[in-house]
Amino acid sequence: MGLSIGLVGLPNVGKSTTFNALTKAQNAEAANYPFCTIEPNKATVPVPDARLDALAKIVNPERIQYSTLDFVDIAGLVKGASKGEGLGNKFLSNIRETEVILQIVRCFDDENIVHTEGRIDPLDDVEIIENELIFADVEVLTNRIERLKKQAKNDKEAAAMAEFAEELAEYLAEGNLARNFPKADSEMFDKLNREVRLLSAKEIMYGANVDEDGLTEDNDYVTALRAHAEKNGCEVIKLCAKIEEELVGMDDDERNEFLRDMGVEESGLEQIIRKGFDKLGLMSYFTAGVKEVRAWTIHKNTTAPKAAAVIHNDFEKGFIRAEVIGYDDFVSCGGEAKAKEAGKMRLEGKEYIVADGDIMHFRFNV
Repeated sequence: MGLSIGLVGLPNVGKSTTFNALTKAQNAEAANYPFCTIEPNKATVPVPDARLDALAKIVNPERIQYSTLDFVDIAGLVKGASKGEGLGNKFLSNIRETEVILQIVRCFDDENIVHTEGRIDPLDDVEIIENELIFADVEVLTNRIERLKKQAKNDKEAAAMAEFAEELAEYLAEGNLARNFPKADSEMFDKLNREVRLLSAKEIMYGANVDEDGLTEDNDYVTALRAHAEKNGCEVIKLCAKIEEELVGMDDDERNEFLRDMGVEESGLEQIIRKGFDKLGLMSYFTAGVKEVRAWTIHKNTTAPKAAAVIHNDFEKGFIRAEVIGYDDFVSCGGEAKAKEAGKMRLEGKEYIVADGDIMHFRFNV
């Protein structure tokens, strides 16, 4: 769907190890995605969804197809990236192409792994990266303001936008993220952001990379990071990057036993994928047949015809109606036939807003 999550982080924080684990997850599922062309710096990974597994037990299909999510490994960040240091502009332009930022933050001590700043301070790491995003946004806004002011002489709308952009630039210059701007939910902000694609307006998730001991109980580093994230309305996901790489190579039973022994219900990688999917405003509906049980990715609040178009454009063009069974009804009844007998199947028209987990069959005429 052209939506992706960008992994960022300073050197030696575990970003590459996390991306390697995602890449292994991609390779492990490669047979399910024969038509995916994966760039070297991108991992297209399946979104964990226990509902698909439950449907498969009922339908017994030939294959299962999960929704997928793209992760892009964004390298080259050093302090001063917004001024061209390191890979500078490449780093920033790569972030601009993603929808959500996942910042891997080092939250463990290890004298054998040197930190580029000579100390372990998660909040300082976060500040370095977020300042670069802010500096880049200020520069972009400054250029935009100059053009708007030239237009403003004969254009009231441009004059109003220039004033708004100046107010936002002042807010950013104080070290604030654009996503926290008091007028971030306004139409003017949306319009301006579409034009300049502000880096600090993006959704941010923090991946707190801990050692094995830190998985069961928050250490001081994680506690500080959680406080920062809460203040900014962001998510913190705790993971141990080294363990995540090991988990990918295990079968399901071995993996689940390993997690139980560590007192962890869900791997950090699974949390990142699942919560990233949600941050992108995405959800899944299902089709369930003997050939395949499949999750189809759509935006939240999508109408039935638009959801049908994800399968094929002709489904939307010739849409008549959708046969819909809620997930809970499908499972509790033990399948489509019994759900129909119990009166749980509904016929929905063009205005129907698809619910997460709906099992759907489309009637169409081309």
